[in-house]
Amino acid sequence: MDQTPTAQSDLPPFVDAAWLEAHRRNVVIADARWYLDGTSGRSAYDGGHLPDAVFVDLDAWLSGDPGPHGLNPLPDPEVFASGMSSLGIGDDTAVVAYDDAGGVIAARLVWMLRAIGHPAALLDGGMAAWTGPLETTPAKPIPATFTPVPWPGSRLAQLEDITAGPAGIIVDARNADRFDGTLQLPTDPQAGHIPGAVNVPCRENLSPDGRLRPIGEVRTAFARVGIDDAAAVISYCGSGVTACHNLLALEHAGLGQGRLYAGGWSEYGAASGRRAELG
Repeated sequence: MDQTPTAQSDLPPFVDAAWLEAHRRNVVIADARWYLDGTSGRSAYDGGHLPDAVFVDLDAWLSGDPGPHGLNPLPDPEVFASGMSSLGIGDDTAVVAYDDAGGVIAARLVWMLRAIGHPAALLDGGMAAWTGPLETTPAKPIPATFTPVPWPGSRLAQLEDITAGPAGIIVDARNADRFDGTLQLPTDPQAGHIPGAVNVPCRENLSPDGRLRPIGEVRTAFARVGIDDAAAVISYCGSGVTACHNLLALEHAGLGQGRLYAGGWSEYGAASGRRAELG
């Protein structure tokens, strides 16, 4: 890691396992495992999780109902607040989240918290970075006060921003085969990507061990597509989950904060007659 926080109040987007071990009594550890193929994240949690970790249900607390705005639109602030409260996450609680995919799923929770001013970070490397014992007993959090806060417009892009013409650099976080249209998943309304978008697959932010690549390499990957300032970036993916990892990587690399297009390809590509770009 290139940045080392000294306390939970100044969390960067990523912290390592050594930091978590030293501070875990002062943060809420959140297990945010979720799988696109419908495999149960809760079952994975019950099979073994980091000590004292709470399980965050992405479908219940981090997403609204699927519909015209995509498969995983942001939930109402009141729904998010209720979920966080029930997990013992309060207005002043620092959160460290993890998954078993190098953080590309847990990034959704971390981005949402940071977007409204809460201290939150990804465990760099996810579960694979944790060398201590796991637990199978579910955590029993004490509910906390989490005040609902509107999602800040300055951190979000809407469909109108995408269709109105150039509004920045539109970055697709999906793997290259989905971006170029050679692979179309059942959740993709059509093959391809938003016209004019560039591709920075979020999983390529990670080294083979699942940890974030050195900051210099992250910056280089974004520089290849013309990005040296995240203020110009609109990040999207299939439905606004893994796109958050690119935003956190940009911030961690010192390039600032971009915007999330939460509707993603599942919103943009679903409209009849809307043009997709291939290759």
